[in-house]
Amino acid sequence: MNIQEDCMSRAMPQHAYKMGIATHQEPLVYMRTDCAICRAEGYTANTRLQIKAGSRTLIATLNTVAKEILPPGSIGFSDSAWEFLALTQGQAVTVHHAPQVHSLSALRKKIYGHTLDTGEITSIIRDISRHLYSDIEIAGFISACAGGRLNSAETTALTRAMAQIGNQLHWPEHERVFDKHCIGGLPGNRTTPIVVSIASAAGLIIPKTSSRAITSPAGTADTMEVLTNVDLSLDRLRKVITRTGACLAAGGKVGLSPTDDLLIRIERALDLDSEGQLVASVLSKKMAAGSTHILIDMPVGPTAKLRSQKQAEVLAELFRVVAEALGLNVRCVMTDGTQTIGNGIGPAEEARDVLSVLRNESTAPADLEARALYLAGQLLSMATGADEAQALQQAREILHSGQAWIQFRAICEAQGGLREVPIASHHIELRSEYAGKLRSMDNRRLAHLAKLAGAPSSPEAGLRLRVKVGDSVEALQPLATLYAETPGELAYAREYFHENRDLFELSPATSPLPATEK
Repeated sequence: MNIQEDCMSRAMPQHAYKMGIATHQEPLVYMRTDCAICRAEGYTANTRLQIKAGSRTLIATLNTVAKEILPPGSIGFSDSAWEFLALTQGQAVTVHHAPQVHSLSALRKKIYGHTLDTGEITSIIRDISRHLYSDIEIAGFISACAGGRLNSAETTALTRAMAQIGNQLHWPEHERVFDKHCIGGLPGNRTTPIVVSIASAAGLIIPKTSSRAITSPAGTADTMEVLTNVDLSLDRLRKVITRTGACLAAGGKVGLSPTDDLLIRIERALDLDSEGQLVASVLSKKMAAGSTHILIDMPVGPTAKLRSQKQAEVLAELFRVVAEALGLNVRCVMTDGTQTIGNGIGPAEEARDVLSVLRNESTAPADLEARALYLAGQLLSMATGADEAQALQQAREILHSGQAWIQFRAICEAQGGLREVPIASHHIELRSEYAGKLRSMDNRRLAHLAKLAGAPSSPEAGLRLRVKVGDSVEALQPLATLYAETPGELAYAREYFHENRDLFELSPATSPLPATEK
């Protein structure tokens, strides 16, 4: 190709073509292998390209396809790239080499184990938020920061940078704004909707936004989405909080610390949730929401995310140091993480537990109620200065009087209405091989079992526990009910249970049942 042809290929617009391919938010574009621009510019698979469409610009990764896949003169877009550029079918776009991303030098510095300053961390977060990083580069940043390789100063800088990018809420009429967060790792620990309902019924302002599950079978946003609309615009979220004093929304659409959502997507794929990233994730969203006083629930147990008291104390200290540097008031409480809380695991099953506690039903799981009351009491104690016993009693009165249930319904109505909990299409009982006493259950493998059944992608999927630690169990007694949306997912999860029966540990054990009776 001569110089004239080369210049023509650079200026030649391509026409947008929607491929209909979901890439889990990673922006991808597709060009034919015989495309003149690809030949002239030397574009090959995995080349980073800058795409301009009107006033919008996107950096995307190139995939090349056979000429039969795309019409001549077209460039294909993944769903996320199409939405980001707000394209229409056939719209003219231009293609260029991606500009140099200078913050990648800071990323390489961190990969080699060096400490980053505030400016370097800010530049990385800014460029990630502008979609200048590929998924591989984001994964490199997350991995380089894992395993305690972010010190408190770096974590503070990361938190501040993440909070300052995106929307921010301000509440000048309220001197103190409250929030609560659980670091996770304990299936069924869905206390947030109950705590928020109690505390806001007592008059506290709680702009609660939650992430979806990272490594668990349900996050608060996943569970609340079963019951009401959680994808609120910033304006709608303000109206809900002004009307009810609280919200129970997903953080994604609101745009509070949006870079955190980009990081979480890769953390989920890597199954990583490191201390520094965790602290930055939590506190950046709280800062962006305008919160000043934050309660952190930290479950500790041999199969929880925090496996020892020492590990919890290290994380709590990091929370305190970073919060103090950012002008936030944080209280960390360490709670029992030795077994699943409540009876449900998975969005719909956890929603059932939440409703049963708020409605003061006789069958409500006592451990979920007690834990929610304790945490609500801690928040009320932070707010009023009352001793913990008095604050706990206030929380109990608000729940048992029905005020919390009235407040929860008001929040749901403000967000779009309260929905019925769906029922899974398929289920099976998971039975014990032995008679004995339940000594323990493995939180991590129970969570994995629920995920294999389809949670949280299928809200109805998950588990309903039929026994608790300390209960006596008979041979063939159901230990749990497994729910799934498809027979294939049900069979896949059931097979995992049969290979991991020790996730329910019974003692003393008798002889196992014959294979025909299992």
